[in-house]
Amino acid sequence: MLTKKELAKTIDHTILGPTASKQGVKKLCEEAIRYDVASVCVNPCHATLAKSYLADSDVLLCIVVGFPHGMSTKETKAYEAQKAIAAGADELDMVINVAALKEGDFERVSEDIRAVCAEAEKAPTDVHVKVILEMALLTEDEKVAGATLAKAAGAHFVKTSTGFASGGATLEDVALLRKTVGDEMGVKAAGGIRDAATAQAMIEAGASRIGASRTVEILESIE
Repeated sequence: MLTKKELAKTIDHTILGPTASKQGVKKLCEEAIRYDVASVCVNPCHATLAKSYLADSDVLLCIVVGFPHGMSTKETKAYEAQKAIAAGADELDMVINVAALKEGDFERVSEDIRAVCAEAEKAPTDVHVKVILEMALLTEDEKVAGATLAKAAGAHFVKTSTGFASGGATLEDVALLRKTVGDEMGVKAAGGIRDAATAQAMIEAGASRIGASRTVEILESIE
């Protein structure tokens, strides 16, 4: 079981809803620095603002791409990635085209991921790409296919969920992702993680990163 400090360093402290405000982003970043989490995860419009608040810390900046439905074109996602990196993003959480995956259009899914990874590779510093599969909408075969495509396309993480679909992370999905991608990639569990016990269970199932908006509650419950 991870200590409070160790668990904090697995958390992407998140504010992504449609009513996320500048004040909310400021509070998020202050909390992230106080608890020394892995990153803050915000919408593209808040990238520059969040980066300014994180300037004197080692907390990473994570920006979402194609969020939350993943239905924009690969060119649009690549442009979003480019702008996020220019604003100081250290990580990109991109949503795949779920419909394309379900239709078996693996080439389109792969091109989508590669377009974002290509922008990350151009960055002057290391930028990691997390691929959101939206597992609640997929069959088991589709989950495996999506994770396999993400790995082949050069992504650094696979991620369970946006938190805006019909379901979030499950222990079974996390274990399946870890089994599929092996030890070469990170696995991020996100969506519905509201307490320390659940976060710890996700880590034990194979997650290396946790997406949470209730970070303070999770960490304060640990002695």
